Order: sequence, then structure tokens, then C-alpha cells
Amino acid sequence: MTTSTSPSRTAHHGLAVHEVVLVLGTDLHRGLTEQEAARRRATFGPNTLPAPRGTGLLMRVLRQFHHPLIYVLLAAGAITAALAEYIDSAVILGVVVINAIIGLIQESRAEAALESLRSMVRTETTVVRDGRERTMPSEELVPGDLVVLEAGDKVPADLRLVRAVELRVDESALTGESEPVTKDEVVLPTALPVADRCNMAYSGTLTTTGSGAGIVVATGAGTELGEIHRLVGAAETLATPLTRKLADFSRILTVGILALAAVTFAIGLVRGHDAVETFTAAVALAVGAIPEGLPAAVTITLAIGVTRMARRRAVIRRLPAVETLGGTTVICSDKTGTLTENQMTVRTVWTPEGRFDVTGTGYAPVGEVRDRHGAPAALDDEHALRWSLLAGAACNDAALSGEDERWAVVGDPTEGAMLVVAAKAGLGAETVKELLPRRATIPFSSERGYMATLHRDTVAGPPTAHRVLVKGAVERVLDRCDGQMHADGTVQPLDRVAVHRAADDLAGHGLRVLATAVRPASAPTGPDQEFTEDSLGNDLILTGLQAMLDPPRAAATAAVAACRTAGIAVKMITGDHATTATAIARQVGLLDGHERGRAAVLTGTDLAALPDEEFPDAVDRASVFARVSPEQKLRLVEALQARGHVVAMTGDGVNDAPALRQAGIGVAMGEGGTEVAKDAADMVLTDDDFATIEAAVEEGRGVFDNLTKFITWTLPTNIGEGLVILAAIVAGAALPILPTQILWINMTTAVALGLMLAFEPKEAGIMTRPPRDPRRPLLTRALVVRILLVSTLLVAGSWWLFAWELAHGATLAEARTAAMNVFVAVEAFYLFSCRSLTRSAWRIGFFSNRWILVGVTVQALGQAAITYLPAMNTIFDTAPLGGDVWLRILLVAAAASLVVAVDKRLRRGREGTRPERAPRAASRT
Repeated sequence: MTTSTSPSRTAHHGLAVHEVVLVLGTDLHRGLTEQEAARRRATFGPNTLPAPRGTGLLMRVLRQFHHPLIYVLLAAGAITAALAEYIDSAVILGVVVINAIIGLIQESRAEAALESLRSMVRTETTVVRDGRERTMPSEELVPGDLVVLEAGDKVPADLRLVRAVELRVDESALTGESEPVTKDEVVLPTALPVADRCNMAYSGTLTTTGSGAGIVVATGAGTELGEIHRLVGAAETLATPLTRKLADFSRILTVGILALAAVTFAIGLVRGHDAVETFTAAVALAVGAIPEGLPAAVTITLAIGVTRMARRRAVIRRLPAVETLGGTTVICSDKTGTLTENQMTVRTVWTPEGRFDVTGTGYAPVGEVRDRHGAPAALDDEHALRWSLLAGAACNDAALSGEDERWAVVGDPTEGAMLVVAAKAGLGAETVKELLPRRATIPFSSERGYMATLHRDTVAGPPTAHRVLVKGAVERVLDRCDGQMHADGTVQPLDRVAVHRAADDLAGHGLRVLATAVRPASAPTGPDQEFTEDSLGNDLILTGLQAMLDPPRAAATAAVAACRTAGIAVKMITGDHATTATAIARQVGLLDGHERGRAAVLTGTDLAALPDEEFPDAVDRASVFARVSPEQKLRLVEALQARGHVVAMTGDGVNDAPALRQAGIGVAMGEGGTEVAKDAADMVLTDDDFATIEAAVEEGRGVFDNLTKFITWTLPTNIGEGLVILAAIVAGAALPILPTQILWINMTTAVALGLMLAFEPKEAGIMTRPPRDPRRPLLTRALVVRILLVSTLLVAGSWWLFAWELAHGATLAEARTAAMNVFVAVEAFYLFSCRSLTRSAWRIGFFSNRWILVGVTVQALGQAAITYLPAMNTIFDTAPLGGDVWLRILLVAAAASLVVAVDKRLRRGREGTRPERAPRAASRT
């Protein structure tokens, strides 16, 4: 036997079973022969996903040194070593090595996502070969194999079903469908999306009930799971806004530093200075101008953000993701489990004489069934309600388990919801079993659309009485009813119009509606199989309708509102149907006055029909995307990114992995998410709650603020040190600060002073301002002006005091020590100003960040040591200072601080506090 066409290229769901058999050259009853299977395995390869190419350790190490500033530091370290300045060289190279180690530790594990996908298809499976069933590893499957499925089996490859008996498959990880899908073998239209192909079973999904058989139509990379694997591998891991801005900033800074060092060296030569000394001064300028502490400060600030987020139930897998959250302009959220509880809940029970609301959400049997007056319903007075609840709970194969807040349903979520609502009314599972012991069952199937059970009735009859209970789709149950039960238990003729009106009203609110019915019955005289569809008849009594949905999380509405207040657009992307998605979107506030008719909700079919040129605008306008495929999720993210957005994408299934990898920040669900989604994501929510995303965004904004404060604080020192050396060369004077003293200032102040800004609390109103424009540079014009102002004050203050001390008889070492301490003192005073870039330091609370005070104290002790300890004097060429010198140092620092305060006050209300403009699309949705 041979295949007549490539199996992965054929729309097998659009072919009849006999056509699939012909196309794949197999036998519907005997399967393939072992010889033919071996031949095909040689052609198609094993049923596994391609292994990812890993990056070697050496390449990962070398990658840590690929940075413009690192190049300059490496060159400076080599030059200082060649000039026998071994202390300087050791310090410089030590900084480089430490930064490389930190970068290597936080190297991304993105390849783990691909490995997780590969592991999903490794399982044992039952195959028919040469007419005999046998169990074999799924890796040995080939196109044309006949696979047998039973409840609980993982589907080992893409199958075209040839037999399905009450077969239901959980496809949530692949398609996002929240409920198991009923399968059959009927021929379907070719254009149907994956989620609607009920005659197919796809690799990596799980059979929940029933049994079946299917012909393998695709294996390995040719499966739908393989296509997702390809998308994950092809999705680009984007640089975060912070890393992009730091890269741009570093390139500009590197060019500026090298240019300044070259100018310094040239001026020195022109003025006739010794070439070696001038070159040493130029190297000192380069080293002094480089913010060595910046990489460590960025890492530590992000790490502190990670710790803060972990306390708020968000686990960060990649450090830069912390800051990315703060710059997010669009959040693409999954529906099930993120905006909703992922627990079906009956919200309303309708009976022919009344409507009852149900309180409580989820699978915990906590809540009440209330009448129209808001009082608990009295089942003794509401017979129709009582029998509707009994029918839902007794005609049921699910089970409820758990305690406290950890309740779960084993079986179908819909049946679980009916168990829970009965328990809320006092009809727990054990009580129901005692009242109505089951005798026989007609299981649910998609063809009949209902489930029926026969019970011995101890509720309303003698011990020998029996009763039929039925639940299912409204139309199918009504077809077998001719009466309806009223509150007093009497039976009246069925009012089909009223029932349909009630069902349509409930469905219009996004609720899934099931009907329940009962009928007294005689006990079957034979075995269970004599209880058949024919024995049901068409004289059932309708007891009511139960309407349910997966309810929104309690905090989701407030979190969505907070995001929108913060200028962040929230969009729902789900595999569920548009009606359900729309109902949830309205409840959580995604669809309100901002929606623009039908354009606010788009389905996968709508997206597929959009021309490429209209796609980005349509995606920008819409708030809800329903029944979308994995490829479309990825395309949605790419379209939003093309519009300039920083996109946070949430997801829990295999189908979400490509979009999670592509997004600026991928957010996976920790409780209900697959390992594939977690490995592809940058952040994992331990509680699967959308409100946690909003909290993480708040923390991310605080992290970016603190990084900006650190950069604004540290750059004036580096620029000032470079300018001091340049001024000395131009003036032909001695260097006010030596290279070793510059390294001392840079490294000690970065650790003792600058890093304390990482602990700065979030400023008030952080979630009421719009998100940063991704195109906005790291430093605004106002901050650049402030940096240059402080740099000028440092140069002027240190040069003035250096000259003053020399003019009044101080030694060169004493004058340099005074100039060095001016830099440190001004930095310490300026640190308090940088706690807020727009507000006065006194208005934010002097003691609100106690780490600042600790850092200043540590730095003061360090300055005392380098000034007065003989060993430090020898190493750093310093000398002890008198009290009058310290007074002048503090005077310079206080004057600089006053100038900065005046500048901040003058700019307040202008560019320093002007609201940032968010991307246009973010404000429209």
C-alpha cells in the first residue's frame, strides 16, 4: 500500500471515511501491515517534533561581552595593564566579569518551550496492525495507521475519526475551547477552522469520555501541534523597551566617550604634554565617563521588582520582563481562567412559574438558590424547582470533590455545575443518591442531545416506584415533552413559546442553557439495556431550565477598569464562541460606551476575511476576538506590535505558546496552564487572576521609574569626571582627580548610594498616568538638561575647591582628596533630589526610604576611610583633611542641591510633569 498524496497537505475532515482510506492507502479494519509501516516510518520519520538547536555554553558566555560599553571597558583594562596600572586594570576587568556572570545566570530558557511541546506526543497508544490490536510507543506511528481511543487516552497524532461512540475530547490546550468537544465521523466543509472539526482528533489533546478509532493523517511536524512548534520556533524573542533603550543609550554614550577621550589626547599632544601621561589621562577619562555600576544597578533593580511581584503572585522568568510590564500599552487576555473562574456555574434556574437566581461562584457548594424576593427558595413549595435540581444532579456522571476553597469537578464541567447548584439547595450528591438510586442509563451523545437515567423513586412514591430523569439541549428535551410542572407539582400542557422565549433570553446573556424533565415510570423488567430511547416516549414533563456560564473573577472588573484608567487597552482573545465571549466582556467592562458596533467583536472567520491592509486597524479597534486559531493569535500580536504597542499576552494552552513567545511580555497561568505555555512565557501567574497582571503592571512602572532615577543620578558623576580631566588637559594643569580615585567614586557610590534608589516606593498616582510611549527615549529633554546642569556644578565645585586648596598651601594630594570628596558629597545630596524627578524631596517623606539613609551612612564611613586610613592614602594617593575643608565641601554640595531644587520647581508643570502621550490606539479601545 502507498499513499497517493502527502497526508499533511490534505483537508481530511472534508473527505468521507472511504476517501481517507484510499488517500492514505490503508485498511479500515486491518490497518497497515508491519512491512508497510516500516517503509512509511523511513519516509516520514518518527512521530516526534524536531529537536531544537541549543546554544553552546561558549557562545552564551561570549554573548555576555557583546556590548559597546563592555568593549570600551575591556580596552581600558588592557591598556591600563600594559601601562603597569595593575590595580586599575584589575578593578575594570573585575566589573566586566561580574556583569558577564549576572547575564549568563539570567540567560533565557526559551528552548524549553520547544522541548515541552515535543514531550506532549510521547505516549503509549493502541494501534491495529495486520488486523491485531497492539500497544506501542506513539513515536512509531505513521500516516495510515489505525489508532484505537478510549477514555483517558492522550491522542498520539492527528486522526481522521472513522468511529466515535459517545466520544468527547478535551481540546482546550490546543484550541482554547473551554468544554470537551463531542466527536463523530461525519464529513465536514473543508473551510472549517480546527476548533470546529468534530470528525478530527488532534495530537496532544485528551479523550474524556467514550471511545473511538481514527486513521493517522499526520505525524510529528506535520500535525497541528507541529505547526504550533514551528510557530514557537519562528517567533522572535523581542528586545524589551528597556534593553532597546539601554542599547541605544549605550551606543550614543560609547561614541561620545571615545570622541571625548580622543579630543583630550589630541589637545594634550598639541599642548606638548608627555604622550604616555596624556594617553593615561585619556584612558582615565574614558573609564571615568563609563557608568560601570549601571549594568549591576539595572539587574539589582529588576531583581527587587521580581521579589515585589512574587509577593503579589506573579513569578518572573526573565528579569527584563519586569520593566516591560511597566511599559505595556495593550494587554491581550485569555478569557477562561484569567478573566473568569474556569469553573462553570449555574446562575439562573427557570421554571414554568418562576425564575430563581443562584449566588456563589465556582465549584464550592457555597451559596443559595433565591426566589424573586431574594429569599432562599423553599423546595417543599417549589416542586418544579426541586425536580429540576434533582434531575440535574441525579442524571449526572460527574463528581464533586474538595474542601475549603480547593473544590474541583471530576468529569464534565457542565454536569459539575448542576451538582453544585443542587448542593447549594441542600441536595448534595449523597442525598440525591439516597433519594434516587440509579437503575439504568441512556448516555449523552451529540446525535440525541440529551442524557436519560432511570431511578428508583423514594421521593414521591412507594418503594417500588421509578422515575425517568432527563437533561440536555432545550430543543431535544422539548421534543420529548408534552407537559410542564408547576410549583405545586401539578402538570399543565407544555407552553413551548414561553419556554423558547425564556431560553433565548438566557442565551442572549451568554449563558449556556440546559433543560430538565421527569416522568414517573414502571421498573424495567429486563436488564439495563432495555431502558432505551424508544422506552422514553414523548410524554416527559418539563421541570425547568438551568442557565450557566464560567463567571468572571471577582477582581477582574476592577482590574480592567484600573488598566483602562492607566491608558492600557485590554483585549480578550479566546477560543470560545463569540456569544459567550461577548457576555463575559460586557460583565468585566471590556465592552461599554467605547465599543463601536460589531467591529468591537471579531471572530477567527472575520479575521481571516480581512484584507492585509485593513487588518491592523481592525485589530486596534476591536476589544474581543473569539474562535481564533494559534496562527491568528500570533498575527494579532504582530499587528499590534506593528502599530507601536508593547503587548502583554496571556495564555494557558499549547495554542497560546507562539503568541506568548512573540509578545513583549508573555504571561502564563500557573494553576491551569500547560508546561508549554509556562516555558514560552516571561511571567507566570500563580493565581491565574487578571488582577495580578494589573498589580504586576503597577510594579513594572515603579521599576522603570527607579531605573530612570538611577540613570539620572549616576550620569552627572561620570560626565563630570570626564569633563574635569578634559578641563585639566586644556588648562595644562594637574589632574584634580586620579584614575584610581575615579574608580573608587564610581564603584562605591553606585553600590552604597545609587542602588538605594532601587528600594524607592512607587510614587502616588502611578496607575493614573498613561503608559510610556515606546518611542520615547530613555531620558527626556528635561532630564538631559538636569544631568548636564549637575555635571556642570560638579566640575565647577570640584575645580574651585581643588584650586582653592592649592592656593592656600595644601599639598596636591590634599587638594585631590578634597575634589574627590566634593564629587561624593554632591552625589549624596543629589540622591535625595532624585527620589522623585518632579516633586520636592521633602514632599515625598524623608524617611519613606530608610535604605537611602543607610547608604549615605555607609558611604560616609567609606570616605572617612579613604581620607584618613594610611593604607588607603597609599593606594589611592589621598591625604587627611581638616574640618574647615569638610565645611567647604558641604557648602559646595548644599549649593548644588539648592540649584537643582530651584530647577525642579521651575520645570514643574512643564516638560518635567507633562503627561506622556500614549500610542493613539491605546486610547481608543
